[in-house]
Amino acid sequence: MASPSPLPLSGTLHELHSTRNNISFGTTMGMDSDAGTSGSQIALHRYKRRKISSQKNVSSLCEVHSEFEASLPTLRSPGYYMEPCLKELAKRELMDSGFCSRVQDFTVGRFGYGCVKFLGNTDVRLLDLDQIIRFGRHEVVVYGDESAKPEVGQGLNKSAEVTLVLKVRSSIEKGELYDIVEKLRLSTKRQGADFISFNPSNGEWKFLVHHFSRFGLSEDDEEDIVMDDATAVQHPLETNTGDVSDIDEATLVEPNGAVLSHSLPAHLGLDPIKMKEMRMVMFPVDEEEDHDFSGEFKQREQSTGKECIRSPLHHSAWRMSNKSSSSVARKTPLALLEYNPGSVESNSPGTILMAQQNKGVPLKTAKVEGFKLDLKRKTPITENHSHNIVDAALFMGRSFRVGWGPNGILVHSGTSVGSKDSQSVLSSVIILEKVAIDKVVRDENNKVRKELVESCFISPLELHKEIKHETKEIEIGSFKLKLQNPVSNRLMLSEVCRSYIGIIERQLEVPEVSSSARGVLMHQVMVWELIKVLFSAREISGQSKSAGADNEEDMMHDRSEGSSEVDLEALPLIRRAEFSYWLQESVCHRVQDEVSSLNESSDLEQVLLLLTGRQLDAAVELAASRGDVRLACLLSQAGGSTVNRADVSQQLELWRTNGLDFNFIEEDRIRIFELLAGNIHGALHGKTIDWKRFLGLLMWYQLPPDTSLPFVFHTYQQLLADERAPHPVPVYIDEGLVEEAMSWRVGERYDLAYYLMLLHANEGSEFGLGKTMFSAFSSTHDPLDYHMIWHQRAVLEAVGAFSSNDLHVLDMGLVSQLLCLGQCHWAIYVVLHMPFCDDFPYLQATLIREILCQYCESWHSQELQRQFMEDLGIPSAWLHEAMAVYFNYSGDFSTALEHYIACANWQKAHSLFMTSVAHSLFLSAKHSEIWRLATSMEDHKSEIEHWDLGAGIYISFYLIRSSLQEENNTICESDSLESKNSACKDFFSCLNESLVVWGGRLPVDARVAYSKMGEEICDLLLSDHSEGSTRDDQFSCFDTVFSAPVPEDIRSSHLQNAVALFTCSLLEA
Repeated sequence: MASPSPLPLSGTLHELHSTRNNISFGTTMGMDSDAGTSGSQIALHRYKRRKISSQKNVSSLCEVHSEFEASLPTLRSPGYYMEPCLKELAKRELMDSGFCSRVQDFTVGRFGYGCVKFLGNTDVRLLDLDQIIRFGRHEVVVYGDESAKPEVGQGLNKSAEVTLVLKVRSSIEKGELYDIVEKLRLSTKRQGADFISFNPSNGEWKFLVHHFSRFGLSEDDEEDIVMDDATAVQHPLETNTGDVSDIDEATLVEPNGAVLSHSLPAHLGLDPIKMKEMRMVMFPVDEEEDHDFSGEFKQREQSTGKECIRSPLHHSAWRMSNKSSSSVARKTPLALLEYNPGSVESNSPGTILMAQQNKGVPLKTAKVEGFKLDLKRKTPITENHSHNIVDAALFMGRSFRVGWGPNGILVHSGTSVGSKDSQSVLSSVIILEKVAIDKVVRDENNKVRKELVESCFISPLELHKEIKHETKEIEIGSFKLKLQNPVSNRLMLSEVCRSYIGIIERQLEVPEVSSSARGVLMHQVMVWELIKVLFSAREISGQSKSAGADNEEDMMHDRSEGSSEVDLEALPLIRRAEFSYWLQESVCHRVQDEVSSLNESSDLEQVLLLLTGRQLDAAVELAASRGDVRLACLLSQAGGSTVNRADVSQQLELWRTNGLDFNFIEEDRIRIFELLAGNIHGALHGKTIDWKRFLGLLMWYQLPPDTSLPFVFHTYQQLLADERAPHPVPVYIDEGLVEEAMSWRVGERYDLAYYLMLLHANEGSEFGLGKTMFSAFSSTHDPLDYHMIWHQRAVLEAVGAFSSNDLHVLDMGLVSQLLCLGQCHWAIYVVLHMPFCDDFPYLQATLIREILCQYCESWHSQELQRQFMEDLGIPSAWLHEAMAVYFNYSGDFSTALEHYIACANWQKAHSLFMTSVAHSLFLSAKHSEIWRLATSMEDHKSEIEHWDLGAGIYISFYLIRSSLQEENNTICESDSLESKNSACKDFFSCLNESLVVWGGRLPVDARVAYSKMGEEICDLLLSDHSEGSTRDDQFSCFDTVFSAPVPEDIRSSHLQNAVALFTCSLLEA
């Protein structure tokens, strides 16, 4: 570790020893002739003689040396200097005791930034200059900690000449130079300083200050003045006659003078100065680390001279190599080797590779407009935009794993999602991808269609909203939230299902919808039809009985046209007939496709295919047209009574018993006979068939015609468990709707229709397949598409067919889709329908507030969305809170303050009022607006910290000003001036205390506003010439004025008036 003293101990002792010898010799020779020799020099000479005569006093000398060094100022920050230098100060202090208490024109500077020359004599003893003076880009701060600032005239808080080096273009026209000088002059005057000069050749801006806080250019001033985009690279130890740069700049030089090529900001096309400022804000601890190793840095700087310059990354590496004693180890940032932006069309992602070498190619930096993500392409999940990412953690050598942004943006390291390349990738490769959450509303040209947005999301949600709801009110602190739950009966289910089917049919009418999307939409239609068949009910003789719609069998048709009196025992058969018709409709298109693919000679195979779809009329007609009347008669009785099945089965068994050679009978004819006999496995031997047709064959030809649907479903489930039935795979796998190959494992996921059948079969008992049933994969190949399955779950819960409290993934999936489309109000509507959970009572409230805050930019300007949210019962305070955060982030502080007040966040409103709003309004003379805002918070001042030293200051100011301006004061004349003086004294005390309490949170303009308030109150107080006021009262007023936080020139003017008054009083006496 470095020595705590500014100079190395051994070297200092040697220098002081030799210096003292020289001083003593001169003092001895001139002792008789110079009568003015100081006593300190004589004492020093005697001390030297004592030291030479005895070696026992070495410890005494060390103590004197320690005390001597402790009195010197300290300055360890890299790149800083002072004049006179530390060595010169030590020599002068030895020659002239007390020299450090009266240093003439003491100067502190920072190479490449500027310097401060403190005019006159300055006491520099015991000053920690590292803590007092800090130079930044175009600014200098002296006593940044207001609590440590001495009175004006004490320490370094005194008049000084400031020189700041501005990075301006080398080629400036005469007109531009005049504008720059005028703007600098105006900026200097606004800060209470006096402009001296500006030298365009070296960028030096000189001005005179009377006391210190922060002086320099604001961001607005920098934008107005023509600045150089690229910082010139020169050696920081050069004099101030030319442009210089600091060692902390991003583009630096190697020991041989070559420009570094591994500057990360330069490779990313960023402004190194802005990146350095961002680093200082985000990682201030590094500044402290620079201080910790200041001793080593100074020794290295002195030993290597001009070859000591290193980049910040090299500084980090050097510090870590010398910090072996530290208990916390941090990985050393490595220099940039190569940056390859990667093409969007290529498979290889863009990379940012880190290594310790550099290519030595000079770079030219260019200023860019912030950090923007170019995501014009709506990328699928497998593409990346890694060249767009700019990360502060990467800049500092940190790393991260994964991060989600809005609208499906995914930032992560390593292999891109969906990549087939198994080769390991460096963790420093940053991938930026956009996950396509909105694929469902895109046509085959990958363009978003408004018609699809309307039919996929808006219309179904509007239909859902029309269903009767019951509400549950929960308390969230002082707010109340109304959770909603749709409630319906099974009599209305058929109508609801038909309404959803109508919405899907409108989607099918949209042109340019892809074929795979049409297949999924047709499947959704069939799912709604199945829900209607399995779970609806009909009114029979004034009673609600479970039944299906009238569609298929002649029995059903006759019953629907006849009396409404229905035998209760026939209701299961009616539902079975409806389900049979649904199965026929579901497989009809596949049967027709397969039949059309056969040639005309394969009539028996065609008949078999028609039977798998229960198209008996077409099968009988085909057999009769081929002249096979007996087969046509058998087909006409297919699926009928079990007696006919038994007869066909017995005949087949007799043939086998009698040794009939089946080779003389067509194979397809035997298959048909086996099917008519109820042996579906024998009929399908060697053939594959989809699961819906297999289920139909099981119900139509094997089980008795009066078998209930639950028994049919359980039988199929048992055959499935015994591996004797095809798996009910999802429709997009079953019908090949997806071009790319889909990986599927046995039992991983099944079709939603199959789960609905199991739900019906297990109705009344616990159903444990809810999560698998309502997975996106059960109905679509898009794992992020929940737009229709959410409604199907909601309708089933509304009629009491299903209930679950653990399907939050389903809810959040739809919420994400809605947010991606900017439908924040509907997203909140979905959140309100999430079931309440005792383990997470604030889940809905947390989600709603996060949605409001994160997506405020998209909904705050939409009046319809805001009104919709208010109609849902969302507390208006939450809306105002989100808008306050958004406008505060956007820099519209006045609007943010209004919303903070509206949401009753008094502490934040007060803080924003003090730090960003009040001073701007005051300097713009908008006093009525300040009064309105301050008084609106006054009733809640008990909830606000430092109210009296915050907004209360402004209220007190206006009250005192009004009192001082009144001509007819209610206070008697004899006590008027004394009372006003007391009120002003208290006000000034509050002003000063407020400056201490708020400290660095108050910008320069706020301090100017405080100064203006103090100045105005001082003028009004001193202009009061009340009759009966004594000289003592007037002098007391001047004492009060001197405590006001006003500029020194104003204070000096008041002092002159006080002296004049005192002179007059002496003359009068």
